[in-house]
Amino acid sequence: MSDVSKKPEEEAPQEQPKPRTGRKGKKFRDKKTKKPLFKKKPIGGEKNGGFRMVRIRKLPRYYPTESRRKRIKNYRKAFCKHKRRLRPSITPGTVLILLAGKYRGKRVVFLKQLKSGLLLVTGPYVLNKVPFRRINQIYVIATSTKIDISGVTLPRISDGYFRVPKKPKKMDKGEIFETERKKTSWPLKKRQHQRDVDVQLLRTIKKHPDKKYLFKYLIAPFHLTNGVYPHNMKF
Repeated sequence: MSDVSKKPEEEAPQEQPKPRTGRKGKKFRDKKTKKPLFKKKPIGGEKNGGFRMVRIRKLPRYYPTESRRKRIKNYRKAFCKHKRRLRPSITPGTVLILLAGKYRGKRVVFLKQLKSGLLLVTGPYVLNKVPFRRINQIYVIATSTKIDISGVTLPRISDGYFRVPKKPKKMDKGEIFETERKKTSWPLKKRQHQRDVDVQLLRTIKKHPDKKYLFKYLIAPFHLTNGVYPHNMKF
């Protein structure tokens, strides 16, 4: 019989284990082995145990007397993202009575609501010397008198329109004893805006059927006398 050399069988390649994945196909990280906190330190001498466990990372020697406050996350929306609501009795053209501020007691015309939620009002300035003003709706009484201002074109007025430029804090040597304040004049651009709106408002008031009484109504300030109760009045 002829000796036939048998070929060694080839070993099948071993399949490598696939990495574990989650629901969204993210790979799981294998848990890291925790580093030891202590290490053995040999100690010479008799009856000392031969070794001692010593911390690898030493603890701080000093601790703060007061515990540090943790910052709490604020989940509230910023003020600029709040929803602005307006009372149903206040619509563009409604005559309002101001209850606070420099012009309290004056009757003004409501123009529009700004992004900050404040109301933009004006006198008009020709009648009762009330320029463009911002006021919160809680300091206002809405009356039943209304003016049609659909044909009035307003300039681009936002909250930035009412910003006052900052004054320099540095003072010269001669200004230390000066107590008089310098009067600030109204910019020409804002004066022109006020004139344009006043002219348009006066035209609409003249078209009103009760224009004779409406002019007097806007000029006269609101006030209470003895025996007059606001909760019994109809505005």
